[in-house]
Amino acid sequence: MTREAVSAVKPAVRAQAKTEKVHGAASAAVLKGLVYGAAVLTFAVLLFLIGYILVTGIPHLKPSLFQWNYTSENVSMMPAILTTVETTALALLLAVPLGLFTAVYLNEYAKRGNKLVNVIRITTETLSGIPSIVYGLFGMLFFVTRLHWGYSLLAGAMTLAIMILPLIMRTAEEALMAVPDSYREGSFGLGAGRLRTVFRIVLPAAGPGILSGVILGIGRIVGETAALIFTAGTMAQIPGLFQSGRTLAIHMYVLSGEALHMNEANATAVVLLLVVLLMNMLSALAAKKLTKK
Repeated sequence: MTREAVSAVKPAVRAQAKTEKVHGAASAAVLKGLVYGAAVLTFAVLLFLIGYILVTGIPHLKPSLFQWNYTSENVSMMPAILTTVETTALALLLAVPLGLFTAVYLNEYAKRGNKLVNVIRITTETLSGIPSIVYGLFGMLFFVTRLHWGYSLLAGAMTLAIMILPLIMRTAEEALMAVPDSYREGSFGLGAGRLRTVFRIVLPAAGPGILSGVILGIGRIVGETAALIFTAGTMAQIPGLFQSGRTLAIHMYVLSGEALHMNEANATAVVLLLVVLLMNMLSALAAKKLTKK
């Protein structure tokens, strides 16, 4: 190719490169605008929901709603608050150790490419997508009817534990996988065994991720209604292990369903929102402390 031809090609190549650069910048600007727009829209919807709940519920908060015993006159939510705390604690007590130890086995002890591990993971992902009402029907048929526990706190907590177990297990496994292998190799190099390495090195490093799964599990427990209606019942009382009780979500559902206490249902929504926020704040503080360590 002659020098004149090369000189004629260079401006065309430069013009094409400049055009591609302009198109690339325009595409990046459009994508950036879509990202910011989605973030603003999501934040606006969240603010609207929280504001609507607070505006409609706060004016109807009154001392009678926090009396110890429930009656048809005061429509107290105190039994529901205590039942929510009991149910959450019992479900987490059952699900967290089992899910965490299963995740430790799958990530730290099982051989790579093990068929059993693949089956467990596929089963876990399948269980995560099952609707909560199916868990409720299972809990009613097995715990309530087959085991003769009746509508009880224990039946509801067991059902919720089974429901959040896949979530906690998968989240814990992902958190363990995110821990660098150099941590394990350094521990092994210093003469520590596998068990000590897992509990002294790996689990503390994966603590914030595991705690995130626990937070998600708490949110699902607190907001659950379908599974608990079929297993724990709707009695407005502070239940024992084998007694029926209602959580805040069920309490709000029952009040709104009766259409006689809509103001109290709105007030219950405020308390439920505050309970969830408080649990998330406490979990976030615990995660920060684990990260600093």
